[in-house]
Amino acid sequence: MVKNAHGHTVDLLGEAIVAGRYREGGIIPPEPILGEELGVSRTVVREAIKALAAKGLVVTGPKVGSRVLPQDVWNWFDPDVITWQARVGLTPEFLRDLQDLRRVVEPAAVRLAAERATAEDIDEIESAYDGMKSAIENGGDYVTHDLRFHHGLLRAARNRMLTQMSKALNALLRTSFEISTTRSNGPALSLPMHRAVLDAVIAHDGAKAERSVLKLIDGARADIEAVLGSRRRLPRLSRPPPRLKAVAGTAADIHPGSRSR
Repeated sequence: MVKNAHGHTVDLLGEAIVAGRYREGGIIPPEPILGEELGVSRTVVREAIKALAAKGLVVTGPKVGSRVLPQDVWNWFDPDVITWQARVGLTPEFLRDLQDLRRVVEPAAVRLAAERATAEDIDEIESAYDGMKSAIENGGDYVTHDLRFHHGLLRAARNRMLTQMSKALNALLRTSFEISTTRSNGPALSLPMHRAVLDAVIAHDGAKAERSVLKLIDGARADIEAVLGSRRRLPRLSRPPPRLKAVAGTAADIHPGSRSR
C-alpha cells in the first residue's frame, strides 16, 4: 500500500531513529529543517513527530524540541517499530527477546485453542498448513502461510486480548519465520512439528498442544542461535516474503513421520 506524505515521513524518521542516525538522548532537527530535507511541510513533520511520540520513540517539549528516548521505552508491540528494526537490521538482543516472548505467550494460547477451537477455526489452520506444505513441495511463499497458521491458533483461543496481540505479533513472528527459511531445509524440518500442534488442537488435547508448540518454538530458537553463531550478517525483513524453491519429493517423503490431511 502506498503511504501518503504523513505516513512516508513517519517511516523515514522512525527508521532513521531505529537505525541510530538520531542518537538516544539527541535532539531531532527542528521542523523547518526536517521539512526542507524531506520535501514536506512543517505541518506534516509536526504530525509525524506526534506519531513517533505515541510509539515511544521521542518526547517533545516547549523550547527543547524533540529528543530521542532510550530503546527500552519504545513500543515494541507497535508493528511499525518492529518493521523499522527489521529493515535496518535485526540484532541478537531483538531476536532473543522475541523468542522469550513466544515461549511465554504461545504455549498458553495454544492450550486454550485446543480447548476452544471451532470447526471453522480448525479449517482455517488446516488451510494454512496446506499452504505451508505446498510451498515446500512446489515452491512458493511459505512465510505468509506460516503466519496464517500461528494467527489462526491465537484466534482459536477465543480471547480478545490474544486476538489483538496477534496483530502486534505479526511483524515479530515474521522476522523469526524468515530466518528459519534461510536454514537448509528449515521449513521442511519444522513442518511435522506444525502438524503435531494441529493434530493436538483437532483432538482438543490442551497439554499435548502446549508441549508440541514448545517443541516448535524451541526449534525456531535453535535456528536463530545457529544463525547468530555463524556470525553471518543477520537478514533484513524482505518485502514481499522470500519464496521457497521446489524440492524433489514431497514433505512426507522427506519426513516419513509427518502426516498430511
